[in-house]
Order: sequence, then C-alpha cells, then structure tokens
Amino acid sequence: MSGGRSAFGARRGLDPVMGLALIAVASTAGCGLEGEIEQPRPLLGPLPIEYPLHMWDQDMEGETLVRVRVGDTGVVDSVEVLASSGFAAFDSAAVTGARKLRFTPARRDGKRVEVWAQVPVRFSKRPRPDTLDVPMSGG
Repeated sequence: MSGGRSAFGARRGLDPVMGLALIAVASTAGCGLEGEIEQPRPLLGPLPIEYPLHMWDQDMEGETLVRVRVGDTGVVDSVEVLASSGFAAFDSAAVTGARKLRFTPARRDGKRVEVWAQVPVRFSKRPRPDTLDVPMSGG
C-alpha cells in the first residue's frame, strides 16, 4: 500500500481508523429462480482499500458505492461505481481496493456461481469498528 492509508487500519504511524466499509451483497446472479443462492462471504484479513492521504490531510470524508462481480472462485473480476462520493480520489481508491477483495464463492444448489454485489465504501476519519456485514437478497 503506497501513498495512502488503509481505510481499515493504521498507516504511517497514525492511530485512528481512516474509514469503514460495510459490504452488502445483493445477488443478481442468473435470471431464473432455480434455487436459493448461498451468499458469498468476504474473506477476513487486511482490507485493501486505502484512504487517499491528501484527502485525509484535508479532512475530507465521503462514501462511494461500487458494484463488484464475484466470480465462481471468489475473486472480484469487475468493478463499477454506482454512486460517486463526489471526489475522484475516493471513487478511484474504492474501485482499486474493491478489485482486491476476496470472497468465498456464492453457491446455488451446491454449485459455485457468479454474483454481483454492492459494496458501500465509507471514508471517514472517525474511529469505527472494522465491520463486514453481508446480507443478501435473492436475484
């Protein structure tokens, strides 16, 4: 991680958590209703979304909503911005970090399936617990 600070942990000796991402997975896999989809789960560990350092220094905060496609191996293979934070630096950091997220694959009838997920990424200087919440609605 270079030139920034993780949205989820300390960088450059600074203590406060610089951001919070709540991952809400809403499945849009497939058109039919062949069976219930078992939701993908984010793999825990260091989260890869960095708070842009120049935005931190300017006390800027914001939220970007991105949409990610979680492949049948749990790898994110596509990312798009659904709602901009209004700051290109936050939107870019959200997209870059979202590409690095990893999940357990979603499953339908025991088989791995691709799903789309919405990931709100909040960049905030206020300390908050690192939280991943993955509710899902059928697609």
